[in-house]
Amino acid sequence: MTTPAQIDNLISALSQTQLQSDAFNEYAPGNADNAIRRANLGLYLRAMASRKPTALLLMEAPGYRGCRLTGVPVTSRRILLEGVTALDMFGREAGFRDVSDCGFERVYGEQSATIVWGALAEMRALPLIWNAFPFHPHRAGNSLSNRKPRQAELALGADFLRRLLAMWTFEQIIAVGNVAHELLNKGGIACHKVRHPANGGKNDFVAGLRALLAVV
Repeated sequence: MTTPAQIDNLISALSQTQLQSDAFNEYAPGNADNAIRRANLGLYLRAMASRKPTALLLMEAPGYRGCRLTGVPVTSRRILLEGVTALDMFGREAGFRDVSDCGFERVYGEQSATIVWGALAEMRALPLIWNAFPFHPHRAGNSLSNRKPRQAELALGADFLRRLLAMWTFEQIIAVGNVAHELLNKGGIACHKVRHPANGGKNDFVAGLRALLAVV
């Protein structure tokens, strides 16, 4: 059983992680917006602990339109604040809060988040979602950008993944895209693979997810 203390310890470990200048720690101390993101992640993980998910959906990394702002994997401001009614997840009424990051005022939705949560809502399925690298990798000097995590960053992500797997027991683990699949394979963790929904992969992603996830 996943405990509140385990969740708090995980978030604390995330917040203390030091990164290169072209990666952003959205949970680091000393920033009011990061405090909101830590709280949002805590709410999400506690909600998932109460749901006892049987599947893990491992994505690649936070994007600047999603987790970079909200603190919750593959979750945009739109989803966080408006909620996913079919799954009774998120929403302001559930305590999730917005941030006021300068330069991100016009960023509200994210394509991958919309596709992922839309598919899960349609299937009434609720796996735990995590990222292979749980921080935002961006191009140097441009926070409003995304880049693929480097191998050293994925090695760091593997440490947090192992910690997560010690907190939850999953019947199946689903890698979304090549980066997540490579990380799981390197760790000797059995998994299924589906296509990442970005870059025209929506239909294949949804079909692959539908074939794997049981309806809840």
